[in-house]
Amino acid sequence: MDPSRPSLACSVLNCVDHLPPEALAMFALFRLSALLLFIGLPLFMGQPASVLAQSPHSDDAATTSILRQENLVAWCIVPFDAAKRTPAERAQMLLDLGIRRCAYDWRAEHVPTFEQEILEYREHGIEFFAFWGGHPEAYRLFEKHDLHPQIWMMPPNIKNGTQERRVQQTVQQMVPAARETQRLGCKLSLYNHGGWAGEPENLVSMCRLLHEQGFDHVGITYNFHHGHDHIDNWKQSFNSMRPFLHCLNLNGMVDNANPKILGIGKGQHEVDMIRVVMESDYQGPIGILDHRSDLDAKESLNENIEGVRWVRHELQLPGSGGAKPKTPAPLTTP
Repeated sequence: MDPSRPSLACSVLNCVDHLPPEALAMFALFRLSALLLFIGLPLFMGQPASVLAQSPHSDDAATTSILRQENLVAWCIVPFDAAKRTPAERAQMLLDLGIRRCAYDWRAEHVPTFEQEILEYREHGIEFFAFWGGHPEAYRLFEKHDLHPQIWMMPPNIKNGTQERRVQQTVQQMVPAARETQRLGCKLSLYNHGGWAGEPENLVSMCRLLHEQGFDHVGITYNFHHGHDHIDNWKQSFNSMRPFLHCLNLNGMVDNANPKILGIGKGQHEVDMIRVVMESDYQGPIGILDHRSDLDAKESLNENIEGVRWVRHELQLPGSGGAKPKTPAPLTTP
């Protein structure tokens, strides 16, 4: 380049010196726009797609975040498992499925393997999230291993007396469990299992009275599969229980509980019921079931994992869930 010749930039600047004020203002605006583009484009190009093009349903995705897989709890997978897995096999199954929390149900035959179950969960990185019904040996092991699972218990169904008296008698019978779980540092969850004691308004009344007596660790584990009578007034029932809710166990929901246990997403009502939950401030755990003794627990849990995923898509955008998950075939003859 001939150093004696002015550069293009210099020529432009020399011309600019002779422009009228209106043109100078437009030129300054042009330079500012070019500068912003020069600075902003690399930043823009470096952003992930999730930032550059926010999905119109991104707010919905945040709303349904409690349905994410890491928030799921496996429930009813021990006595009901047609494959009759050992504690080690069960822990590996949960790991394979990507479920990191288990609510442990049991029968008398499982008491000798309580500790093995605890150890296998610990080795596989599975949280021993909840325990069914309470048991002295389990309590001893919880202290030994410094575990503090939720304890899920059915309140007794008091049949006689006024409403107030029935609540008082129920609470009186629950006080020993409340005291013991408080000592262990475990939440005590009143578990709806049908009958008077499983009605949301009664569970709430029990919780309030127990809280008044100093047992504020008491709450509710609510089960869809024991709540078919609550479908029609679900929003009211859920909102009343919400302040006390420790866990919510999902299920496919059809009229007349026929069938009672159904894969999530296969019923008529659970999407609307789950929508009520999503519209609240509930951020707690979500349980999914096996609870079908003719099925391999791995298959039934996987059906519900896929069902939860399907419901989550449907809540974000109706019709976006695609085909519903397949129902697994029985492992044995019912």
